[in-house]
Amino acid sequence: MGGIMQRYFAIVSLFLMMIMVIIRAKQLKKKGIKAFKFGELDKKDFFIIPFALLFFYLIFSSVFDFPKIGTKLFSNEVFSWIGVVLCTMGLVLFSLSIISFGKSFRVGIDEEKPGELVTTGVFAISRNPIYTAFGFVLIGTFLILPNWILLLYVFAGFWLFNRQVQLEEKSLKKIYGEEYEAYCKKVRKYL
Repeated sequence: MGGIMQRYFAIVSLFLMMIMVIIRAKQLKKKGIKAFKFGELDKKDFFIIPFALLFFYLIFSSVFDFPKIGTKLFSNEVFSWIGVVLCTMGLVLFSLSIISFGKSFRVGIDEEKPGELVTTGVFAISRNPIYTAFGFVLIGTFLILPNWILLLYVFAGFWLFNRQVQLEEKSLKKIYGEEYEAYCKKVRKYL
């Protein structure tokens, strides 16, 4: 598996993403905006939690002396460093997304008080830069820790991202109407 430095980088990437979300949510809460809407529109979202916890365990067990789950698929230092680059790109894109979102940042779908439609910053390049960032980090993590279970997570993650994007787009069309339709014609869904 990737070198110890790369494996620690995988953990740090995940923690930085969580910290950015928590900090942004707290900033918005001070302004009276409820950013956490996870599971309010679709209770099936809560099925994600046990899979996310297993994902974190897989990452931690590869760095620390926890019992391992799954089998290593290959060992390649170059792929491991490519994984670090992808995680870094994901972190940069994720932070730019949170900044671009401004007061409209939400975790989950908010149809009651969604904020303004954001079409500037990284949203001028991708309609879903946060999911794109997650994709970079997911692939990067797999390249650092090429475990067959993490490979399944890559496929499941992309399926889940696409499912969530479809739900969000349906909601955004309902909220913003023609403005959102025009935005969709100009900007790609992912990259």
